[in-house]
Amino acid sequence: MITDIERKAIIRELGDGLILRRSTQEDAEALATFNAAVHSEQGPDKPDERVAAWTRDLLTRPHPTFHPDDFTIVGDVHSGKIVSSMNLISQTWSYAGITFGVGRPELVGTLPEYRKRGLIRLQFEEVHKWSAERGELVQAITGIPFYYRQFGYEMGLELGGGRTGFEMMLPKLEEGESEPYVIRPATEADIPFIMQVYAHACQRSLIAGVWDEANWHYELTGMSEKNVNRGVVRIIQRDAGEAVGFLMHPWFNWSSGLIASFYELKPGVSWMAVTPSVARYLWQTGGEYAAKEGNTRTSYAFWLGTQHPVYEVFREKLPHIRDPYTWYLRVPDVAGFLRHIAPVLERRVAESFIPGYSGEVKISFYCGGLQLVFERGRLTGIEDFSSTSCQAGNAAFPDLSFLQLLFGYRSFEELEQSYADCWYDKDEIRVLLDVLFPKQPSLVLGVV
Repeated sequence: MITDIERKAIIRELGDGLILRRSTQEDAEALATFNAAVHSEQGPDKPDERVAAWTRDLLTRPHPTFHPDDFTIVGDVHSGKIVSSMNLISQTWSYAGITFGVGRPELVGTLPEYRKRGLIRLQFEEVHKWSAERGELVQAITGIPFYYRQFGYEMGLELGGGRTGFEMMLPKLEEGESEPYVIRPATEADIPFIMQVYAHACQRSLIAGVWDEANWHYELTGMSEKNVNRGVVRIIQRDAGEAVGFLMHPWFNWSSGLIASFYELKPGVSWMAVTPSVARYLWQTGGEYAAKEGNTRTSYAFWLGTQHPVYEVFREKLPHIRDPYTWYLRVPDVAGFLRHIAPVLERRVAESFIPGYSGEVKISFYCGGLQLVFERGRLTGIEDFSSTSCQAGNAAFPDLSFLQLLFGYRSFEELEQSYADCWYDKDEIRVLLDVLFPKQPSLVLGVV
């Protein structure tokens, strides 16, 4: 049976007794139960309570950007069950300092007996519409290999990756020596400091999550204890009490130990001096978590992307390299996105060895493309163009591979080596594309 509240939230009837509707706060427990089963790595018979807590928090606790009706739900009116669902978590990211809206679909799942009916496709169409109405230029999601390519996404932005160390490599304090840097819980009074240090860290990242005070308040106090995404935020300070940086890590061990998911110091502080204290903290705290969980802790880790200062100062003590995964990205209007970040592209030309460049480049995607026009270093035109043949344009990128170049995940040369049908017609075009879209690392702290 459909309740009156559910009836008001109906988006459309799908036939066969199925309806697509928006969520309400009253769905919290049913949706938490559904997601805990569908997203459990141990199988539906062993529901993941951490995922349940995340779902429940989104629907019942104040969130900086998420509202209780931001889930889509497919319900079976005969059984009253939720059979498929997903959500949209809005946020702001930046591209080399230029902000843009992002819609993040998450918690995408369907009961096994209802799969292969196109239910997820219908829900993506709906959340993509919501995202467009909010003015978001990009959609981004983390998820299993290949799956989201079916809905217009490309694996095009660095996600995670890092280095792992082991006890034998951990620097030990000398007998009688006290820890030179103390790591304590962050409080709301620390938020201005955290925001300053975080903003400094984002300068190293091509793409970065933009976090305001509300985001940090939510991170510190907004999530329930068992929320899978709850981060532990710690302030790093000298033994005299001066704060020098901050650290984030999960509230449970990942893999074989505790990982640092974010670690940053304020300008003028030595990474070489501070990092041994942080590594010892990760090792000790990971051991405490392992004892509580009944597991074994064998490592400590810094999962901070492919490039980070800690990898340089602690290189020999972090021998195991964890390759990064990727964000899935969808950019429905590539020309519009390029117009939005045009100041970045112009700055790259001005700071390159082709300052004041004039000319044009036609970039083919085989089923369409873009034309970029430069006059004395200024980007005066960015328009779509229709390719008339497979050889049209000055450069070509198959499928959605151009997004890998745009978001710094792959260089033009790497794409050429990966795709036989990625090409350019003359050196001028190769140089221009290398200047406009250099490969750059990113560490995105997304909102969940």
